[in-house]
Amino acid sequence: MTEADLAELLADSPTLYHMAEQGSWPSIRNYGLLSTTALLDRYGITGAARTAVESKRRPASVSLERNGFDRAVVRDQLPMDDSGLTRCLEDGLSPEEWYRILNAKVFFWLTRERLLRLLNAGTYRLQEHDVLVLDAKPLIEAYEGKIWLCPINSGCTKPFPHPRGKRTFLRVRDYPYAQWKANRKRGERVVELAVDYAVPDVAKFVTRIVRMRASEELAVLFRA
Repeated sequence: MTEADLAELLADSPTLYHMAEQGSWPSIRNYGLLSTTALLDRYGITGAARTAVESKRRPASVSLERNGFDRAVVRDQLPMDDSGLTRCLEDGLSPEEWYRILNAKVFFWLTRERLLRLLNAGTYRLQEHDVLVLDAKPLIEAYEGKIWLCPINSGCTKPFPHPRGKRTFLRVRDYPYAQWKANRKRGERVVELAVDYAVPDVAKFVTRIVRMRASEELAVLFRA
């Protein structure tokens, strides 16, 4: 990706979105936005309990608790399953390896349309969530060396498991933006932006926190 490509991407997608658990904003503001792996580290989860969350499919959300800590919730992985991953994974990757790849990252959508698809999916549409709305440009400038770009919904294998492998996630400068520009409309040339491990100072980049249920904005919890 060239500087011109990045400028075009930011012009098309100046805002990033992250769907968080209802009530999680105070903890995120204080401790940052943590990947599943980072959360397991923070809560001291080890052994079989950690493997079940980090290296296997989660059929339901998992609550993490530790004395002196607020409860944290790791989201389920209902849109993805071992069968679909076995059919679509490349480069010799196993489902367990793919789960660990995903769990080591913090994910953002680049369009409101993608956010709303998730908010309206399955039982999520009945639940309230805290949605983080961020300014993309300063976050990318601060974290470029830890950022991955992805052209698909990497955590979904339904209804069709799109191929994925070791080059599905690429660093900003390695991402073939021109290739996707030739084949996709604006807003779909990059589907996910992911950051390694955690964004501890995520509050610096947040412009709004919105309590949402499906497509409905219920309240603005924070405005920069």
